[in-house]
Amino acid sequence: MDLATSEGLTLEEDGGQGGARGGGPGGPGGPVAGGAVGGSVGRARSLWSDAWRDLRRNPVFVLSGLVIVFLVIISIWPSLIASGNPLSCDLAYAQDGSRPGHPFGFNGQGCDVYTRTVYGARTSVVVGVLASLGVAVAGSVLGGLAGFYGGSWDAVLSRITDIFFGIPVVLGGLVLLSVVTSTTVWPVIGFMVLLGWPQISRIARGSVITVKQNDYVQAARALGASSPRMMLRHVLPNAVAPVIVVATIALGTFIALEATLSYLGVGLKPPTVSWGIDISDASPYIRNAPHMLLWPAGALAVTVLAFIMLGDAVRDALDPKLR
Repeated sequence: MDLATSEGLTLEEDGGQGGARGGGPGGPGGPVAGGAVGGSVGRARSLWSDAWRDLRRNPVFVLSGLVIVFLVIISIWPSLIASGNPLSCDLAYAQDGSRPGHPFGFNGQGCDVYTRTVYGARTSVVVGVLASLGVAVAGSVLGGLAGFYGGSWDAVLSRITDIFFGIPVVLGGLVLLSVVTSTTVWPVIGFMVLLGWPQISRIARGSVITVKQNDYVQAARALGASSPRMMLRHVLPNAVAPVIVVATIALGTFIALEATLSYLGVGLKPPTVSWGIDISDASPYIRNAPHMLLWPAGALAVTVLAFIMLGDAVRDALDPKLR
């Protein structure tokens, strides 16, 4: 890639000098001015610029992006739209429906469902983002090294990946998290990274194997470039797109997994505010007080759908075959 760029710049300089001498195609008497060549090079766009242009025109990306931005804002500053305390409860209002100042009603403990739904977004977004980052980094590093170097490293990592693929995620969560007494989000995030990296690793490995066979990588190797330089300068920038797509889609999956584990009682635990905990507490009262279940479940469904739609839009924009 660097060789092609250098060659293009050399040709451009030669064309400009030829134009100045009047003997080249870019000269005063030639059919093409030298500035046209420079203009065409300046207008060249990369894969990322083309992808961003397509994303801005995609209504699915715009809609899902607005939803995600709203979720991030209320996760950082939930008091902007909810002035109450999610842990403040009054049994006198247990299971009551909507009333002024409490549009979503109250849960079985007399807590405001609206306030708990708003504050529950923070937990879901934090778990989803941190788990996706951890999985993307661990899977990319391990899979990228296996795909680049191959040999025994690739064989060992592939067998380890197969072992982790054989562990059911929910069952693994029930076993591993049942012995954890912490009420923070870190055990849940650690569990997701532990069982989530193999998928990203497979994607990164295949992408690196494909990229390292390209001519510009072979040219860099022939010119004596070191392995770290080839990985960071040539392979990684061209192999990272599939990892970004899968990690974006997996973010919504991790949010749903956290809610599932919390519903089963092995994920997040009170006093942490979580949509999964609220759904679990509301399940026995679904006939008498359905509002206790519908609002946190609806917020969870919208959040997961927004991240999946965002991932689909990014995948379409970064796929050259769709152009």
